[in-house]
Amino acid sequence: MSPARPQGPKRLPLSLRRTPVAWDRQRPTWREARPALIAGALKRAQARPTGNWYVVGASRDLRPDRPLARTVAGREVVLWRNAGGDLVAGPGSCPHLGAPLRDSTVRCGTLVCHWHGMALDGRTFTGWEPWPAHDDGVLLWVRLDEAGGEPATSRPAVPERPALNEALTALYTGTGVCEPDDVVANRLDPWHGAWFHPYSFVDLTVVRTPGRADEEDSFTVDVSFKVAGRLVVPVRAVFTAPGPRTVLMRITEGEGEGSVVETHATPLGPDLLGRPRTAVVEAVVATSDRPGFAVARRASPLLRPLMRAAAGRLWRDDLAYAERRWALRSSGRLPG
Repeated sequence: MSPARPQGPKRLPLSLRRTPVAWDRQRPTWREARPALIAGALKRAQARPTGNWYVVGASRDLRPDRPLARTVAGREVVLWRNAGGDLVAGPGSCPHLGAPLRDSTVRCGTLVCHWHGMALDGRTFTGWEPWPAHDDGVLLWVRLDEAGGEPATSRPAVPERPALNEALTALYTGTGVCEPDDVVANRLDPWHGAWFHPYSFVDLTVVRTPGRADEEDSFTVDVSFKVAGRLVVPVRAVFTAPGPRTVLMRITEGEGEGSVVETHATPLGPDLLGRPRTAVVEAVVATSDRPGFAVARRASPLLRPLMRAAAGRLWRDDLAYAERRWALRSSGRLPG
């Protein structure tokens, strides 16, 4: 049973499911979730350019006294802010004797290696070459031209978001044994939502799928977020894949209209068994025109852990989906 389409602001964002359907009695969606349709959307996403930019983490995770270190596409990456406050990124191995710069200290914008004190201020020095980096206010990006192999761009293609000074943001990061394609394929299958995540979603209907002339290549979904018991928040959301490692969900009608959830899949490199590992970095940028939302923003230090916990519960399941897809795909057993 599909929820009533949101009709604009109400006094309260909550609705009561008057005739709730049990999980095992809801309408099956497997006929609509055609493998060829999902594969086609994924293939088109894979063809979109990235400029060789990769998401490496959250802006707020970068401390003033220590670098932020990540592995991206098998390359050690270290990031910090120089004396002018600009984001710096480069190889995570000291050019002197290969010390892990992740364990170093930042002093007045200079990264000081903890092995022998070699100081890096973000400029080229004795074989250490910086990589282009970008801080969009929510996420940190690094450009790895050798790994990406595409024509480089000066900036990453950051999705349109609500104004950050009027929004509530939260970040989740998880890791799975899979490739970015498997994460993106999960997000391009909205039909699984109410079946696989019944604790969060109910009354889900995909009302529009991509057509050949659809430039945005979008999936439109009517769904209700479960609050408690029969209380739900119905919305309309649109899913798009602006690049091969990014899926964007935007609420277009209902409570939180304009809010976005950005899901970025960053390849890390193989594990000890040679299996691929991928990081999921998800940014929730929530907004609302309700007067009480200003109070929620002021309470953001309390709300962010709750938002991360909710995202973590979803991704516990969705990373299992992505890992299963990779296991089947890598052994030639993926249906469709």
